[in-house]
Amino acid sequence: MLYPPRCLGCGGMVQDEHGLCATCFAETPFITGLVCDLCGVSLPGTSDIAVQCDDCLSLGRPWTQGRAPVRYDGVARRLVLGLKHGDRHDIVPMAADWMVAACPPALPPSAIVVPVPLHLFRLLSRRYNQSALLAQAVARRLGLEFCPDVLIRHRRTQSLDGKSRDARFAELSDAISVRVRKADHIRDRPILLVDDVMTSGATLAACAVACQSAQSREIFVTVLARVAKAD
Repeated sequence: MLYPPRCLGCGGMVQDEHGLCATCFAETPFITGLVCDLCGVSLPGTSDIAVQCDDCLSLGRPWTQGRAPVRYDGVARRLVLGLKHGDRHDIVPMAADWMVAACPPALPPSAIVVPVPLHLFRLLSRRYNQSALLAQAVARRLGLEFCPDVLIRHRRTQSLDGKSRDARFAELSDAISVRVRKADHIRDRPILLVDDVMTSGATLAACAVACQSAQSREIFVTVLARVAKAD
């Protein structure tokens, strides 16, 4: 009675905690139908086989499958920004449920869940890694091992906002690696990389290449939101 449940999107009254009101839910751009098998972006038409978008065909993603439950727009964008910059940890349970529902279908039960790392200075200023919060919740729901310290961002990269695709990849080059003491742990193990948003995929690619250098097995990707044009 003192703290009634509120919609995570607009703050209005709702019946259950950690959810959206009917209006916000209807305005959330969920990704449905045919999707790219590597990045999860929505594609037109239907297909009985796995398909890839033009970007993934041209880039050659260093992972096996990737998925995202929502497009980075509207209510979903507000939720991501609230989690990333507004200390909105209350968004994590609902976001993790969405990510699990949209998880890469070929993900093996022996996978290790690894979040995309923040540089130490950014972690200290933000006080938490939103990708690690999501990864921990996803791992718990899937019953998988959660390893938050496998990857390290040893070079402080500039903000990727507004940068071109090529500039994003150049900025992340050699910025992320596997911690030496964790290399043996991920060798011959499948990896599920977790992040909040995928734009060009440069950060996830850097993480995947680092895991491959440590001889991990196939790599899967799941993010909360995918930056893409509306259908």
